[in-house]
Amino acid sequence: MDLLAAALPVAATFVEVEEPHPLRLAATAALLWPLIGLVSKRNTPSAWGDGGGLRAVIRDWLVLVGALATLRVVCGLDSVPAEAFTALIPALVVTGVCQKMIHRHLLAARREARALRHVVIVGEPPTVDAVVEQLSQRTDHEYVIVGSCPVGEGDVRSGVQVCVRLPCEEPETPEEDAAAVLGAADKLAADLIFVAPGRHMSGDRVRRLSWMLHDRGRSLMVLPGVVDVARRRMRLTSAAGLTLLHIAPPLQRGAHTVAKAALDRVSALVLLLLLSPLLLVLALAVRLGSPGPVVYRQTRVGWNMRQFAMWKFRTMVVGADRLKSGLEAENENDGHMFKMRRDPRVTPVGRILRRYSLDELPQLFNILFGHMSLVGPRPPLPEEVVKYNGIEMRRLSVKPGLTGLWQVSGRSDLSWRETVALDLRYVDNWSLTGDMNVMARTVRAVLDGQGAY
Repeated sequence: MDLLAAALPVAATFVEVEEPHPLRLAATAALLWPLIGLVSKRNTPSAWGDGGGLRAVIRDWLVLVGALATLRVVCGLDSVPAEAFTALIPALVVTGVCQKMIHRHLLAARREARALRHVVIVGEPPTVDAVVEQLSQRTDHEYVIVGSCPVGEGDVRSGVQVCVRLPCEEPETPEEDAAAVLGAADKLAADLIFVAPGRHMSGDRVRRLSWMLHDRGRSLMVLPGVVDVARRRMRLTSAAGLTLLHIAPPLQRGAHTVAKAALDRVSALVLLLLLSPLLLVLALAVRLGSPGPVVYRQTRVGWNMRQFAMWKFRTMVVGADRLKSGLEAENENDGHMFKMRRDPRVTPVGRILRRYSLDELPQLFNILFGHMSLVGPRPPLPEEVVKYNGIEMRRLSVKPGLTGLWQVSGRSDLSWRETVALDLRYVDNWSLTGDMNVMARTVRAVLDGQGAY
Protein backbone atom coordinates (compact mmCIF):
# COMPACT_ATOMS: atom_id res chain seq x y z
CA MET A 1 0.00 0.00 0.00
CA ASP A 2 2.84 2.42 0.85
CA LEU A 3 4.51 1.64 -2.49
CA LEU A 4 1.40 2.37 -4.55
CA ALA A 5 0.44 5.48 -2.54
CA ALA A 6 3.86 7.00 -3.25
CA ALA A 7 4.53 5.72 -6.79
CA LEU A 8 1.30 6.23 -8.70
CA PRO A 9 0.54 9.89 -7.83
CA VAL A 10 4.19 10.92 -8.32
CA ALA A 11 4.40 9.21 -11.72
CA ALA A 12 1.06 10.65 -12.91
CA THR A 13 1.91 14.18 -11.77
CA PHE A 14 5.43 14.27 -13.21
CA VAL A 15 4.19 12.91 -16.55
CA GLU A 16 1.52 15.65 -16.60
CA VAL A 17 4.02 18.47 -15.94
CA GLU A 18 6.52 16.91 -18.36
CA GLU A 19 9.15 16.44 -15.68
CA PRO A 20 12.25 14.54 -16.89
CA HIS A 21 12.59 10.93 -15.73
CA PRO A 22 9.11 10.67 -14.11
CA LEU A 23 9.26 6.90 -13.71
CA ARG A 24 12.64 7.04 -12.02
CA LEU A 25 11.39 9.67 -9.58
CA ALA A 26 8.25 7.66 -8.91
CA ALA A 27 10.30 4.51 -8.27
CA THR A 28 12.61 6.44 -5.95
CA ALA A 29 9.66 7.83 -3.96
CA ALA A 30 8.08 4.38 -3.78
CA LEU A 31 11.25 2.83 -2.38
CA LEU A 32 12.10 5.68 -0.02
CA TRP A 33 8.68 5.88 1.64
CA PRO A 34 8.57 2.36 3.18
CA LEU A 35 12.34 2.49 3.80
CA ILE A 36 11.97 5.66 5.89
CA GLY A 37 9.18 3.98 7.83
CA LEU A 38 11.38 0.96 8.47
CA VAL A 39 14.31 3.05 9.72
CA SER A 40 12.12 5.24 11.96
CA LYS A 41 10.16 2.19 13.23
CA ARG A 42 6.93 3.90 12.23
CA ASN A 43 4.98 0.65 12.07
CA THR A 44 5.90 -0.68 15.51
CA PRO A 45 3.22 -0.60 18.27
CA SER A 46 5.54 1.50 20.46
CA ALA A 47 5.19 4.37 17.96
CA TRP A 48 1.44 4.61 18.57
CA GLY A 49 1.41 5.67 22.22
CA ASP A 50 -0.17 9.06 23.05
CA GLY A 51 -1.31 9.47 19.46
CA GLY A 52 2.22 9.12 18.19
CA GLY A 53 1.18 7.12 15.11
CA LEU A 54 -0.05 10.13 13.15
CA ARG A 55 2.88 12.28 14.29
CA ALA A 56 5.27 9.55 13.09
CA VAL A 57 3.61 9.50 9.65
CA ILE A 58 3.81 13.29 9.30
CA ARG A 59 7.43 13.30 10.44
CA ASP A 60 8.37 10.59 7.96
CA TRP A 61 6.51 12.38 5.15
CA LEU A 62 8.52 15.54 5.76
CA VAL A 63 11.69 13.43 5.65
CA LEU A 64 10.52 12.00 2.30
CA VAL A 65 9.94 15.49 0.88
CA GLY A 66 13.39 16.60 2.04
CA ALA A 67 15.06 13.48 0.69
CA LEU A 68 13.52 13.88 -2.76
CA ALA A 69 14.38 17.59 -2.85
CA THR A 70 17.99 16.81 -1.92
CA LEU A 71 18.14 14.07 -4.53
CA ARG A 72 16.99 16.48 -7.24
CA VAL A 73 19.71 18.97 -6.30
CA VAL A 74 22.37 16.26 -6.34
CA CYS A 75 21.21 15.15 -9.78
CA GLY A 76 21.45 18.70 -11.09
CA LEU A 77 17.71 19.17 -11.71
CA ASP A 78 15.82 22.41 -11.27
CA SER A 79 14.09 23.43 -8.05
CA VAL A 80 11.25 21.25 -6.85
CA PRO A 81 7.97 22.16 -8.59
CA ALA A 82 4.90 22.82 -6.44
CA GLU A 83 3.20 19.83 -8.09
CA ALA A 84 5.77 17.54 -6.50
CA PHE A 85 4.47 18.30 -3.03
CA THR A 86 0.88 17.74 -4.21
CA ALA A 87 1.89 14.40 -5.70
CA LEU A 88 3.29 13.26 -2.36
CA ILE A 89 0.16 14.08 -0.35
CA PRO A 90 -1.60 10.76 -1.21
CA ALA A 91 1.29 8.88 0.41
CA LEU A 92 0.69 10.84 3.60
CA VAL A 93 -3.09 10.39 3.54
CA VAL A 94 -3.16 6.70 2.62
CA THR A 95 -0.50 5.73 5.15
CA GLY A 96 -2.16 7.83 7.86
CA VAL A 97 -5.52 6.17 7.25
CA CYS A 98 -3.96 2.70 7.23
CA GLN A 99 -2.12 3.41 10.47
CA LYS A 100 -5.37 4.60 12.07
CA MET A 101 -7.25 1.50 10.95
CA ILE A 102 -4.51 -0.81 12.22
CA HIS A 103 -4.42 1.05 15.53
CA ARG A 104 -8.19 0.79 15.98
CA HIS A 105 -8.11 -2.91 15.12
CA LEU A 106 -5.32 -3.42 17.64
CA LEU A 107 -7.24 -1.57 20.37
CA ALA A 108 -10.32 -3.71 19.68
CA ALA A 109 -8.20 -6.85 19.94
CA ARG A 110 -6.74 -5.72 23.26
CA ARG A 111 -10.21 -5.05 24.66
CA GLU A 112 -10.99 -8.69 23.83
CA ALA A 113 -7.82 -9.83 25.66
CA ARG A 114 -5.92 -10.55 22.44
CA ALA A 115 -2.62 -9.14 21.12
CA LEU A 116 -1.30 -8.80 24.67
CA ARG A 117 2.13 -9.27 26.23
CA HIS A 118 2.36 -11.28 29.44
CA VAL A 119 4.40 -9.53 32.10
CA VAL A 120 6.05 -10.49 35.38
CA ILE A 121 6.67 -7.51 37.64
CA VAL A 122 9.55 -7.20 40.10
CA GLY A 123 9.38 -4.63 42.89
CA GLU A 124 8.30 -3.86 46.42
CA PRO A 125 4.70 -4.96 47.20
CA PRO A 126 3.12 -1.46 47.34
CA THR A 127 4.70 -0.63 43.98
CA VAL A 128 3.45 -3.89 42.48
CA ASP A 129 -0.08 -3.05 43.62
CA ALA A 130 0.14 0.48 42.26
CA VAL A 131 1.32 -0.70 38.82
CA VAL A 132 -1.35 -3.39 38.60
CA GLU A 133 -4.06 -0.88 39.53
CA GLN A 134 -2.79 1.69 37.02
CA LEU A 135 -2.69 -0.82 34.15
CA SER A 136 -6.13 -2.22 34.99
CA GLN A 137 -7.76 1.19 34.51
CA ARG A 138 -7.29 1.19 30.74
CA THR A 139 -7.31 -1.32 27.90
CA ASP A 140 -5.44 0.66 25.23
CA HIS A 141 -2.07 -0.89 26.12
CA GLU A 142 -0.58 -4.32 25.43
CA TYR A 143 0.53 -5.30 28.93
CA VAL A 144 -1.16 -7.75 31.29
CA ILE A 145 0.48 -8.62 34.62
CA VAL A 146 0.39 -12.41 35.04
CA GLY A 147 2.68 -12.71 38.05
CA SER A 148 4.93 -10.89 40.48
CA CYS A 149 8.25 -11.30 42.22
CA PRO A 150 7.84 -8.96 45.22
CA VAL A 151 10.92 -7.77 47.08
CA GLY A 152 10.48 -8.43 50.79
CA GLU A 153 7.66 -9.97 52.80
CA GLY A 154 4.93 -7.33 52.43
CA ASP A 155 1.45 -8.32 51.28
CA VAL A 156 0.49 -8.01 47.61
CA ARG A 157 -3.12 -6.83 47.83
CA SER A 158 -3.89 -6.49 44.12
CA GLY A 159 -4.54 -10.23 43.72
CA VAL A 160 -1.78 -10.82 41.18
CA GLN A 161 -0.06 -14.18 41.58
CA VAL A 162 3.08 -14.16 43.73
CA CYS A 163 5.56 -16.48 42.05
CA VAL A 164 8.60 -16.04 44.27
CA ARG A 165 9.86 -13.43 46.72
CA LEU A 166 13.24 -11.75 46.40
CA PRO A 167 15.22 -10.88 49.53
CA CYS A 168 15.52 -7.25 50.62
CA GLU A 169 19.29 -7.58 50.79
CA GLU A 170 21.06 -7.59 47.45
CA PRO A 171 22.42 -11.09 46.76
CA GLU A 172 26.13 -11.70 46.38
CA THR A 173 25.71 -12.85 42.77
CA PRO A 174 23.15 -11.57 40.21
CA GLU A 175 22.34 -15.16 39.30
CA GLU A 176 20.18 -15.53 42.43
CA ASP A 177 17.75 -12.75 41.43
CA ALA A 178 17.83 -13.82 37.80
CA ALA A 179 17.12 -17.47 38.56
CA ALA A 180 14.01 -16.57 40.57
CA VAL A 181 12.67 -14.10 38.01
CA LEU A 182 13.41 -16.32 35.02
CA GLY A 183 11.77 -19.25 36.76
CA ALA A 184 8.61 -17.19 37.25
CA ALA A 185 8.67 -16.01 33.63
CA ASP A 186 9.12 -19.54 32.32
CA LYS A 187 6.34 -20.89 34.52
CA LEU A 188 3.85 -18.23 33.36
CA ALA A 189 5.08 -17.99 29.74
CA ALA A 190 5.82 -14.29 30.23
CA ASP A 191 7.83 -12.56 27.54
CA LEU A 192 8.55 -9.32 29.40
CA ILE A 193 9.81 -8.31 32.82
CA PHE A 194 8.81 -5.04 34.54
CA VAL A 195 11.26 -3.86 37.21
CA ALA A 196 10.35 -1.06 39.62
CA PRO A 197 13.42 0.39 41.38
CA GLY A 198 13.02 1.16 45.07
CA ARG A 199 14.68 1.14 48.45
CA HIS A 200 15.60 -2.54 48.14
CA MET A 201 15.91 -2.64 44.35
CA SER A 202 18.83 -0.30 43.66
CA GLY A 203 19.97 0.84 40.25
CA ASP A 204 23.01 -1.40 40.43
CA ARG A 205 20.84 -4.39 41.36
CA VAL A 206 18.56 -3.70 38.39
CA ARG A 207 21.58 -3.45 36.12
CA ARG A 208 22.94 -6.81 37.25
CA LEU A 209 19.52 -8.40 36.86
CA SER A 210 19.28 -7.02 33.32
CA TRP A 211 22.54 -8.77 32.37
CA MET A 212 21.12 -12.17 33.20
CA LEU A 213 17.71 -11.52 31.64
CA HIS A 214 19.19 -10.24 28.39
CA ASP A 215 21.57 -13.17 28.20
CA ARG A 216 18.52 -15.43 28.32
CA GLY A 217 16.69 -13.45 25.63
CA ARG A 218 14.18 -11.83 27.98
CA SER A 219 13.10 -8.21 27.57
CA LEU A 220 13.16 -5.85 30.53
CA MET A 221 11.44 -2.53 31.16
CA VAL A 222 12.23 -0.24 34.08
CA LEU A 223 9.34 1.72 35.58
CA PRO A 224 10.46 5.26 36.46
CA GLY A 225 7.51 5.82 38.78
CA VAL A 226 5.92 8.83 37.05
CA VAL A 227 2.33 8.53 35.84
CA ASP A 228 0.12 10.34 33.31
CA VAL A 229 3.01 12.11 31.57
CA ALA A 230 2.76 12.17 27.76
CA ARG A 231 5.70 10.58 25.99
CA ARG A 232 6.37 13.76 24.00
CA ARG A 233 7.21 15.52 27.30
CA MET A 234 9.90 12.99 28.25
CA ARG A 235 13.49 12.83 27.06
CA LEU A 236 16.24 10.47 28.17
CA THR A 237 19.75 11.73 28.76
CA SER A 238 22.78 10.60 30.77
CA ALA A 239 25.48 12.09 32.96
CA ALA A 240 28.37 10.38 34.77
CA GLY A 241 26.79 6.98 34.17
CA LEU A 242 23.39 8.06 35.48
CA THR A 243 20.32 7.72 33.29
CA LEU A 244 18.23 10.88 33.60
CA LEU A 245 14.60 11.33 32.58
CA HIS A 246 13.89 14.92 31.67
CA ILE A 247 10.20 15.90 31.90
CA ALA A 248 9.23 19.06 30.05
CA PRO A 249 6.72 21.38 31.76
CA PRO A 250 3.10 21.47 30.56
CA LEU A 251 2.21 23.89 27.76
CA GLN A 252 0.66 26.73 29.76
CA ARG A 253 2.13 29.73 27.96
CA GLY A 254 3.73 30.70 24.67
CA ALA A 255 2.72 30.27 21.04
CA HIS A 256 0.68 27.11 21.67
CA THR A 257 -1.62 28.82 24.17
CA VAL A 258 -2.04 31.84 21.88
CA ALA A 259 -2.96 29.51 19.00
CA LYS A 260 -5.42 27.65 21.24
CA ALA A 261 -7.13 30.89 22.32
CA ALA A 262 -7.39 32.11 18.71
CA LEU A 263 -8.70 28.75 17.51
CA ASP A 264 -11.27 28.69 20.31
CA ARG A 265 -12.76 32.07 19.46
CA VAL A 266 -12.74 31.62 15.70
CA SER A 267 -14.31 28.15 16.02
CA ALA A 268 -16.95 29.44 18.45
CA LEU A 269 -17.90 32.25 16.09
CA VAL A 270 -18.14 29.89 13.10
CA LEU A 271 -20.19 27.35 15.08
CA LEU A 272 -22.58 30.05 16.32
CA LEU A 273 -23.19 31.19 12.76
CA LEU A 274 -23.69 27.66 11.44
CA LEU A 275 -25.85 26.53 14.36
CA SER A 276 -27.97 29.66 14.68
CA PRO A 277 -31.11 28.00 13.16
CA LEU A 278 -30.74 25.09 15.59
CA LEU A 279 -30.26 27.48 18.52
CA LEU A 280 -33.50 29.26 17.62
CA VAL A 281 -35.41 25.96 17.42
CA LEU A 282 -34.02 24.81 20.78
CA ALA A 283 -34.84 28.14 22.39
CA LEU A 284 -38.43 27.86 21.15
CA ALA A 285 -38.66 24.28 22.47
CA VAL A 286 -37.48 25.35 25.92
CA ARG A 287 -39.92 28.30 25.98
CA LEU A 288 -42.89 26.11 25.02
CA GLY A 289 -41.84 23.14 27.15
CA SER A 290 -42.17 24.77 30.58
CA PRO A 291 -42.64 28.25 32.05
CA GLY A 292 -39.49 30.23 32.72
CA PRO A 293 -36.52 31.80 30.93
CA VAL A 294 -34.93 30.13 27.92
CA VAL A 295 -31.32 30.53 29.07
CA TYR A 296 -30.11 29.57 32.53
CA ARG A 297 -27.28 31.66 33.97
CA GLN A 298 -25.06 30.14 36.64
CA THR A 299 -21.88 31.32 38.34
CA ARG A 300 -18.95 28.98 37.70
CA VAL A 301 -15.25 29.04 38.58
CA GLY A 302 -12.76 29.17 35.74
CA TRP A 303 -9.08 29.64 35.07
CA ASN A 304 -7.09 30.80 38.14
CA MET A 305 -10.23 30.91 40.34
CA ARG A 306 -11.93 33.58 38.22
CA GLN A 307 -15.70 33.43 38.49
CA PHE A 308 -17.88 33.98 35.42
CA ALA A 309 -21.49 33.58 34.34
CA MET A 310 -21.94 30.37 32.36
CA TRP A 311 -24.92 30.09 30.04
CA LYS A 312 -26.90 27.04 29.00
CA PHE A 313 -30.41 26.26 27.87
CA ARG A 314 -32.67 25.80 30.88
CA THR A 315 -33.34 22.10 31.45
CA MET A 316 -34.91 22.30 34.93
CA VAL A 317 -37.98 23.87 36.46
CA VAL A 318 -37.72 27.42 37.75
CA GLY A 319 -36.28 27.47 41.29
CA ALA A 320 -34.42 24.18 40.87
CA ASP A 321 -31.44 25.51 42.87
CA ARG A 322 -33.66 25.95 45.94
CA LEU A 323 -34.86 22.35 45.65
CA LYS A 324 -31.31 20.94 45.51
CA SER A 325 -30.81 20.85 49.30
CA GLY A 326 -33.74 18.47 49.66
CA LEU A 327 -32.19 16.04 47.19
CA GLU A 328 -28.65 15.85 48.63
CA ALA A 329 -29.33 12.39 50.03
CA GLU A 330 -30.07 11.17 46.50
CA ASN A 331 -26.72 12.30 45.06
CA GLU A 332 -25.22 9.49 42.96
CA ASN A 333 -21.78 11.09 42.58
CA ASP A 334 -19.13 10.10 45.11
CA GLY A 335 -17.33 13.46 45.01
CA HIS A 336 -18.13 17.15 45.08
CA MET A 337 -20.50 17.20 42.08
CA PHE A 338 -24.25 16.60 42.36
CA LYS A 339 -25.65 14.07 39.87
CA MET A 340 -28.93 12.13 39.74
CA ARG A 341 -30.04 9.84 36.94
CA ARG A 342 -33.72 10.61 37.60
CA ASP A 343 -33.56 14.18 38.84
CA PRO A 344 -37.22 15.27 39.37
CA ARG A 345 -36.29 18.89 38.61
CA VAL A 346 -35.46 18.15 34.96
CA THR A 347 -38.18 19.01 32.45
CA PRO A 348 -39.20 16.62 29.61
CA VAL A 349 -37.54 18.89 27.02
CA GLY A 350 -34.54 19.29 29.31
CA ARG A 351 -34.07 15.53 29.47
CA ILE A 352 -33.72 15.36 25.69
CA LEU A 353 -31.36 18.34 25.62
CA ARG A 354 -29.18 16.79 28.30
CA ARG A 355 -29.00 13.40 26.63
CA TYR A 356 -27.45 14.93 23.51
CA SER A 357 -25.66 17.81 25.32
CA LEU A 358 -27.64 20.38 23.33
CA ASP A 359 -28.18 22.43 26.49
CA GLU A 360 -24.46 23.25 26.45
CA LEU A 361 -24.52 25.08 23.09
CA PRO A 362 -24.96 28.61 24.58
CA GLN A 363 -21.53 28.15 26.13
CA LEU A 364 -20.15 28.94 22.68
CA PHE A 365 -20.77 32.56 23.74
CA ASN A 366 -18.64 31.93 26.86
CA ILE A 367 -15.87 30.68 24.56
CA LEU A 368 -16.26 33.68 22.28
CA PHE A 369 -15.91 36.04 25.28
CA GLY A 370 -12.84 34.20 26.58
CA HIS A 371 -14.39 32.63 29.70
CA MET A 372 -14.01 29.08 28.42
CA SER A 373 -12.24 26.95 25.84
CA LEU A 374 -13.55 24.37 23.40
CA VAL A 375 -11.67 21.62 25.27
CA GLY A 376 -10.81 21.51 28.95
CA PRO A 377 -12.12 20.41 32.38
CA ARG A 378 -15.74 21.22 33.16
CA PRO A 379 -16.18 24.49 35.14
CA PRO A 380 -17.14 23.73 38.76
CA LEU A 381 -19.53 25.58 41.06
CA PRO A 382 -18.08 27.87 43.76
CA GLU A 383 -19.50 25.63 46.53
CA GLU A 384 -17.68 22.68 44.97
CA VAL A 385 -14.36 24.51 44.74
CA VAL A 386 -14.29 25.34 48.47
CA LYS A 387 -14.14 21.56 49.10
CA TYR A 388 -11.19 21.01 46.74
CA ASN A 389 -7.85 19.80 48.04
CA GLY A 390 -4.54 20.89 46.53
CA ILE A 391 -4.61 18.18 43.87
CA GLU A 392 -8.17 18.91 42.75
CA MET A 393 -7.41 22.65 42.64
CA ARG A 394 -5.01 22.00 39.75
CA ARG A 395 -8.05 21.49 37.51
CA LEU A 396 -8.38 25.28 37.55
CA SER A 397 -4.92 25.95 36.09
CA VAL A 398 -6.37 25.95 32.54
CA LYS A 399 -9.55 27.38 31.07
CA PRO A 400 -12.59 25.14 31.53
CA GLY A 401 -13.97 23.54 28.39
CA LEU A 402 -17.20 22.89 26.55
CA THR A 403 -15.97 19.32 26.15
CA GLY A 404 -13.02 17.33 27.45
CA LEU A 405 -11.70 13.93 28.44
CA TRP A 406 -14.48 13.63 31.02
CA GLN A 407 -17.19 14.03 28.40
CA VAL A 408 -15.71 11.48 25.98
CA SER A 409 -14.89 8.90 28.65
CA GLY A 410 -18.24 8.27 30.33
CA ARG A 411 -19.36 11.64 31.71
CA SER A 412 -21.59 11.25 34.79
CA ASP A 413 -20.99 7.49 34.93
CA LEU A 414 -17.43 8.16 36.10
CA SER A 415 -16.46 8.37 39.75
CA TRP A 416 -15.11 11.61 41.16
CA ARG A 417 -11.63 10.09 41.36
CA GLU A 418 -11.75 9.10 37.69
CA THR A 419 -13.02 12.55 36.74
CA VAL A 420 -10.16 14.30 38.56
CA ALA A 421 -7.60 11.89 37.07
CA LEU A 422 -8.81 12.63 33.53
CA ASP A 423 -8.81 16.38 34.13
CA LEU A 424 -5.29 16.33 35.56
CA ARG A 425 -4.11 14.23 32.62
CA TYR A 426 -5.47 16.90 30.30
CA VAL A 427 -3.97 19.80 32.28
CA ASP A 428 -0.51 18.22 32.26
CA ASN A 429 -0.45 16.92 28.70
CA TRP A 430 -2.73 19.07 26.55
CA SER A 431 -1.75 19.83 22.99
CA LEU A 432 -3.53 21.18 19.93
CA THR A 433 -3.55 17.74 18.28
CA GLY A 434 -4.93 16.26 21.49
CA ASP A 435 -7.73 18.85 21.48
CA MET A 436 -8.58 17.90 17.90
CA ASN A 437 -8.80 14.25 18.95
CA VAL A 438 -11.13 15.09 21.85
CA MET A 439 -13.37 17.15 19.55
CA ALA A 440 -13.64 14.23 17.14
CA ARG A 441 -14.48 11.84 19.97
CA THR A 442 -17.05 14.29 21.33
CA VAL A 443 -19.26 13.83 18.27
CA ARG A 444 -19.47 10.10 18.91
CA ALA A 445 -20.03 10.60 22.66
CA VAL A 446 -22.87 13.06 22.05
CA LEU A 447 -24.61 10.76 19.58
CA ASP A 448 -24.20 7.83 21.97
CA GLY A 449 -25.56 9.79 24.94
CA GLN A 450 -23.98 7.46 27.50
CA GLY A 451 -23.54 8.99 30.95
CA ALA A 452 -25.54 12.12 30.08
CA TYR A 453 -28.19 12.94 32.69
